[in-house]
Amino acid sequence: DGITRLTKLKTLLAKNNRLDEFSLPKEFGSLQLEVLNFSGNRFEEIPLQCTKLLHLQSLSLGGNRLKSIPAEVEHLTSLEMLYLGGNFISAIPPEVANLPSLRYLVLCDNRIQSVPPQLTRLHSLRSLSLHNNLLTYLPREILSLVHLQELSLRGNPLVVRFVKEMTYDPPSLLELAGRTIKSRNIPYFPRDLPSNLFRYLDLASKCPNPKCAGVYFDSCVRQIKFVDFCGKYRLPLMHYLCSPECTSPCSSNPQSDAESEEENSVPADRLQRVLLG
Repeated sequence: DGITRLTKLKTLLAKNNRLDEFSLPKEFGSLQLEVLNFSGNRFEEIPLQCTKLLHLQSLSLGGNRLKSIPAEVEHLTSLEMLYLGGNFISAIPPEVANLPSLRYLVLCDNRIQSVPPQLTRLHSLRSLSLHNNLLTYLPREILSLVHLQELSLRGNPLVVRFVKEMTYDPPSLLELAGRTIKSRNIPYFPRDLPSNLFRYLDLASKCPNPKCAGVYFDSCVRQIKFVDFCGKYRLPLMHYLCSPECTSPCSSNPQSDAESEEENSVPADRLQRVLLG
């Protein structure tokens, strides 16, 4: 507990020890730390005390036994670098997208299967390391990371053939009614509907196809489209469409792998490095 008396401590390096989530005092979150490195220890979860370090700019917990990232990580609004490589993390919580200062996100050598589209809110992100995971596609929203300079994806089972269409569950009667109300701009007010239905209508997602005025709620068509990065790499991005009849906003009914290569592109000056192998 004596460490909590170091009120002016800015940097704490405690790599390659035997620390775990029970090793930290309860008052650890009251420190004014800016750099914290707990890599190479025995943490199975990120201690909640660490999420209270509001001045923290760099957090490293690589090479531990982490299985998840707590939602409370969003409290670290000063964080610029988050290093969680070499763990057993299977999912990226959307709360990670609430870190406005984050520039470097390292999640390599984990068990991550998908990337949440909310990461598009990381407007300061410069480098995203996702190599050696279980990714098969990326969300198309990743194109909105306009400051991203390095994307590392090697060692993932990214699909190598164009997948035209994936399974589609027909919409429920509730969704069909909601789609009709939203797409036809039928006015409605809180006094007209039960509160749960009123909230449901606010969850509508607009179809990304600019030629389509449709919306969807829970039921949508998933399509994987290849996007040309920097004139050299083709990455599979996931698109969500309102129905099987709706075509992708990137192209119309591609007939072959060769044609799919021309769908979209990211200019070479957008990403300086795309690491696939």
